[in-house]
Amino acid sequence: MVLKDKVAIVTGAASGIGLAVAARFAAEGAKVLLADLDLAKAQAAAGQLGVDGAAEGVRCDVASEHEVEQACERAVERFGRLDIAVNNAGLMTFTALRDLTEAEWMRVLGVDLLGAFYVTKQLLRRGQGGAVVNIASVHAVETTPNVAPYAAAKAGLLSLTRTTAIEGKPQGLRANAILPGAIDTPMLWSNPNLKSGAEVLDRADVGQPRDIAAAAAFLASDEAAFVTGAALNVDGGRLARL
Repeated sequence: MVLKDKVAIVTGAASGIGLAVAARFAAEGAKVLLADLDLAKAQAAAGQLGVDGAAEGVRCDVASEHEVEQACERAVERFGRLDIAVNNAGLMTFTALRDLTEAEWMRVLGVDLLGAFYVTKQLLRRGQGGAVVNIASVHAVETTPNVAPYAAAKAGLLSLTRTTAIEGKPQGLRANAILPGAIDTPMLWSNPNLKSGAEVLDRADVGQPRDIAAAAAFLASDEAAFVTGAALNVDGGRLARL
């Protein structure tokens, strides 16, 4: 149990990758606060983990710094401290650059980039060390048409990871990023490019949320004590072929 007695907050934790990460962390002995925009789903997800008293679901819009602060405070109130943050909450839209509005840009950046900043800020201000794991995307380094805000936010998330690693090092806070490829989640299959056939995806190239969870557990654990500022591809070799 490599995360025994650690306390973690996982954003976007009610389903998909976030839920898989929360489940893996709980299995590794961590106490987990599952933060999600949907309170009912967050609470139900916490109940699925099968760890009495060691998980709680809360509502949190990560685009709101106030709500992020409240969620982090709740983790400390409930479990005594906060050691780990997994910034997983994400939003993806599908609009050509020529048609994108300022509101659409800000909506995606608010969730995918600023949300991670708000959570990271809370850990830095607490000064207790620990680990940040940012769930980025292969879109941070290669992308497709019509997803500019998402790709830009994920690229920014890699930069945020590096800065956090630098500024967090004196207080023992590590920060790393995971770049998932195609993962079997609702976000993947709702992609209109896949639905229309404009983009073809071999099922053999689709990973599972548990694959990302395993990587996150390693990066959050003391086994990765000398790993910080890194970006780990978990994509079945997708980027290696490009």
